[in-house]
Amino acid sequence: MNQVHPHTPHHGAPHDRHQEHGTDGQAEILDLDAEVLAEHMASITAWLPLRTGPRQIVDLGCGTGAGTFALLDRFPDAHVTAVDTSAGHLQHLREKACARGVEKHVRTVRADLDDPAWPDLGSPDLVWASASMHHMAHPDRALRSVHDALAPGGLFAVVELAGFPRFLPESAPAGRPGLEERCHTASDRFHAEHVPHRGADWGPMLTAAGFTVEGERTITVNIDGSRSEAIGRYALGSLRRIRGAAAATLSPDDLTALDQLLDTGGPHSILRRDDLTVRTERTVWAARRT
Repeated sequence: MNQVHPHTPHHGAPHDRHQEHGTDGQAEILDLDAEVLAEHMASITAWLPLRTGPRQIVDLGCGTGAGTFALLDRFPDAHVTAVDTSAGHLQHLREKACARGVEKHVRTVRADLDDPAWPDLGSPDLVWASASMHHMAHPDRALRSVHDALAPGGLFAVVELAGFPRFLPESAPAGRPGLEERCHTASDRFHAEHVPHRGADWGPMLTAAGFTVEGERTITVNIDGSRSEAIGRYALGSLRRIRGAAAATLSPDDLTALDQLLDTGGPHSILRRDDLTVRTERTVWAARRT
């Protein structure tokens, strides 16, 4: 399962299903997503309509732990079960937990949540799924599984992304203005075929699975690139992932211009630009098992 971004529909997600090949590159973009959007993630965890502080949390499709650690920042006494299909991502998450001194609060479980039989995830007070639900082959079944696992009165938070973030101004790059939007259009066509639940309205599906939806919130992200040097690397990683989905339908001139942006040693590298911004949206649904 995938987490991000961007994000990595894979943001990509940022967001393709987690596979062992390409894990290192995907781990980097997931970590950058967590770093760049930490403030927005914190605002989501603070918004959750919880009745009491959760003691047991499950992070479904945890990736490298953006949600796991944001939740532990918000609820430091909680214990998080982090679930993903990627052994590499789970190992990376464990290493980060040790570096943060919270390893006793984190348990990792490797599982494919498209399997009909889920592992025992306990009886959590809060289940968190960020940028992972749209990768499910059978999301209705997964939603029912979450409902059955939650403690009575427990909360399910579904966080989804509006595709990959945008970074470039519309006038960029010189000679091929609007390139990024054309890349997104091509990528969206690819993902509409291969990831049909991306961009779905999860409210009705949550209700159908037996939840009571108690809140929905869309957070607009607009971060100036000067705030962090990580934004350039985040843009680079995101556009690399978009290239894989968009290359087949881009014009030769657009593909050339995109490759110039991705050439980190070239004069047109996106890492050399000082006009980047991170622009995207995240929507969160908070649903309770009554």
